[in-house]
Amino acid sequence: MQTSRVSLAAALAAGAVLVLSGPAFAHVSVQPGEAAKGGYATLNFKVPNERDNASTTQLEVNFPADQPLTSVMPQDVPGWTVAVEKTKLDKPLTVHGKQISEAVTKVIWSGGKIEPGKFQQFPVSVGKLPENADRMVFKAIQTYDNNEVVRWIEEPKDGAAEPQTPAPVLKLTAAKAADAHHDNAKKSGDAGNSAQDGHTGAAAGSGGSDTTARALGVAGIVIGLAGVAFGISSRRRAS
Repeated sequence: MQTSRVSLAAALAAGAVLVLSGPAFAHVSVQPGEAAKGGYATLNFKVPNERDNASTTQLEVNFPADQPLTSVMPQDVPGWTVAVEKTKLDKPLTVHGKQISEAVTKVIWSGGKIEPGKFQQFPVSVGKLPENADRMVFKAIQTYDNNEVVRWIEEPKDGAAEPQTPAPVLKLTAAKAADAHHDNAKKSGDAGNSAQDGHTGAAAGSGGSDTTARALGVAGIVIGLAGVAFGISSRRRAS
C-alpha cells in the first residue's frame, strides 16, 4: 500500500513538472537566435502546435516600430497565404542612396494548418538589422481553428524567469572579425602566389639561360670540327 502511494505521488509530481514546463519549450521562437548588427539575415519563425484537439491556422508576427527594417521578404510556404503590412515612417531612411519612407510592421500567414504534434517554420529575409541595439523583439499571435488565440508578446527580462508567453527575441551581436582575418589571409596568399610566380619565373629564366649556353657550346664544337676538317683538307691539297 505504501509503495502504491509513493508511485502515485511520483507520477503526480512528474505530471506537474510537465505541465509547468510546457510553455518553456513549446512557444513561438525565432531561429537562429542571433544575427550580426548592421547585416542581413534569414529568420525562421518556428511555430509548434501546443494543443491536442486543435490546429494552428494563423500566425501574426509584429516587427518593432522603433527598429524599422527597410527590407522584409517572406518566403512562400506551401499551403499558406502571406500578407505584409507596412506603415509610414516618421523619419525616412536612406539605404543604398535611396530614401525609404515606409517599413514593414506586420507579416501574417494564414490559410494553412499545423496539426497537433507538429510544427511549421515561416522564413523571412530581413535587413538592414539595427547597429545600435542588442536585440529585437517580435511579438507573435498564434490562432487555432477553435478560435483560441495565444499572444506571445511578453518581453523576457535579463536575470528574470522566463514569462509564460514569451515573445520571440533575436539577439544582435557585433560583426565578427573573421572577415578581416579572411581578407588578410587572402592578401598574404596573393603575396605568396606573387613570390611563387617570381620564383617560378626566375627558374624559367635560369632554364632558358642553360638552354642557350648548351646551344652555343654545340655550335662551337661544330665550328671547331669544321675547322679541323678544313685544315686536313688543305694539307692534303698541299701534298
